[in-house]
Amino acid sequence: MRKYLLLTIGIFLALQVTAQSGLKTGEKAPKFIATDNSGKTIDLKALLKSHRAVVLFFYRGQWCPYCNKHIQQLQDSLQLLTDRGAYVIGVTPETAANIGKTIEKTHASFSIIQDAGYKIMKAYGVNYTVDNDLFSKLKGYGVDLEKNNGNADHVLPVPATYIIDSTGKIIYVHFDKDYTKRPSVSTLLKAL
Repeated sequence: MRKYLLLTIGIFLALQVTAQSGLKTGEKAPKFIATDNSGKTIDLKALLKSHRAVVLFFYRGQWCPYCNKHIQQLQDSLQLLTDRGAYVIGVTPETAANIGKTIEKTHASFSIIQDAGYKIMKAYGVNYTVDNDLFSKLKGYGVDLEKNNGNADHVLPVPATYIIDSTGKIIYVHFDKDYTKRPSVSTLLKAL
């Protein structure tokens, strides 16, 4: 009986760790201050005073073709987003050098933040630790998370997108554990 109870508790705890759910529409967005890829201080509270909204998205790294495609789509439609008063911010655990590779691949001209300590990812509930099986699979595909992120934590974000209005309220959420699914720019524009 004790063995069964410990096994059940162990499964429950494992599911809790991997079962991130992110923040929901209507919640207050956690404020943050960080430095972006160009050395600019990004203060969410200040941005919300000077823009109608912030489009905040989380991506895994320059090695992810789905991330690169999404970033390229955001870049291609950046003028449409900014015309609606939005400021676009990407958040990633990858190192500054790898953010540079992302920019080379996608030509992203918006702010990208290295979330080395995962403070922003944790605040938005998108962080998860890659299990050993997935870590091995990624390594087999030539993806070295430790080199890419500059640590041995194996933490990635669920690719999520939040639109935050000028009051600091989350007005749109795309949170899908299927890393191949991202919101279209037209969906984001409708939410703005």
